[in-house]
Amino acid sequence: MSRVKFKGPYLEKKLIKDMNKQVFKTFSRQSIIIPKFVGKTIEIYNGKTYTALNIVEEMVGYKLGEFSLTRKKFSYKKKK
Repeated sequence: MSRVKFKGPYLEKKLIKDMNKQVFKTFSRQSIIIPKFVGKTIEIYNGKTYTALNIVEEMVGYKLGEFSLTRKKFSYKKKK
């Protein structure tokens, strides 16, 4: 049984306090997106920079970290 079923979704207390703001920053990648976040912009820290994320209805129930990539895409250099 997953944690959400017996304890409820994890949401950092600071996110609840900052909910009145239109744009706010967070380190909490493990927090769940709730319906009250729809229409707001959250800047999520990915270990190096903050990534701006506009919340839409389809994102509700997912975690914030799923939308903020921590690794760059790799590409091979072309030989001349």
